[in-house]
Amino acid sequence: MPATNAHNGPVAVLGAGAWGTALANIACNHRDTVLWARNKEVASEIQTKHTNRGYLPEVALHASMRATNALSAALDYACAGTSPGLLILAVPLAGLRSLCEQLSEGLAHRTDLISGIIWTCKGLEASSGKLPSQIAQEALGADLNVPSGVLSGPSFAREVAQGLPVALTVASQSTALRSSCINALHGGAVRVYTSDDVVGVEVGGALKNIMAIACGISDGLGLGTNARAALITRGLAEMTRFGEALGARPATFYGLTGLGDLVLTATGELSRNRLVGLEVGRGRSLSDILAGGLTAEGARCAQAVLLRAQSLKVDMPITRAVCEVLFQGISPIGAVTRLLAREATTE
Repeated sequence: MPATNAHNGPVAVLGAGAWGTALANIACNHRDTVLWARNKEVASEIQTKHTNRGYLPEVALHASMRATNALSAALDYACAGTSPGLLILAVPLAGLRSLCEQLSEGLAHRTDLISGIIWTCKGLEASSGKLPSQIAQEALGADLNVPSGVLSGPSFAREVAQGLPVALTVASQSTALRSSCINALHGGAVRVYTSDDVVGVEVGGALKNIMAIACGISDGLGLGTNARAALITRGLAEMTRFGEALGARPATFYGLTGLGDLVLTATGELSRNRLVGLEVGRGRSLSDILAGGLTAEGARCAQAVLLRAQSLKVDMPITRAVCEVLFQGISPIGAVTRLLAREATTE
């Protein structure tokens, strides 16, 4: 039954991929929820059959979930409650800027009808090296004064949709928006923690994918669990250095969106980034892997992170090694040899 407090406005989840659908399914347990899908057929299937077989096969969706392929209808739904609605943007990073530009137009003169905007995408923009929060701020524009933040944490959409336990973090400078997100998602098998370190949460979500590719390469080469543990640990140090240079708090990287997400993505069987690394370690090229339909955010993110790190004068040996293997023709074993040949240093 929907919650009955100051944060019981409707929820609009924008993006009907696996993660967006899973989040909408959770939100239905607490608040009236609509899911926006670009594809008309996907929206119709969710609305009439309460399934999304293309992304979450064999998962029965909440009977109360509504769906539409009209963005304007989803926004109208979020703004029509007796309490301010919540927008959750569950689109890939590549689609964030365009969607926020559309929201800036669609929400003009009615920002008081929503409690804020939360995004879930992870990575750095390839063309600019910017974090999702920077992209959203630019695209929404200074005139659209709406609280915003990020939702992240160690989570595979399939497990969440199946009702298995998960812990997430919502990060925002707005206490009210953090409370609204908790109200929409927290409960049952889902725990939601809060933070005000938006940059730290975003950096953790972006860089853990790169480290997962590195761990996959190591596993593909058969280098053993000692090597994997070393990569996870030193990868966490690398993530923390980069985050600190951007103003994040070091402690954030020892929480759910740092260490937690890193361990899941670097070791989990459902991790696409780890799988890409495994295939590369076994001798396949990145182009061949991607041509087969497998995608991995870490591959797209690695080059942007390395460029940004160089401008910040932050040492990123694992990220550099991943880029060398994926894009510069260095063999996986050659990259490992270079890493092992680095000068000894303090931890």
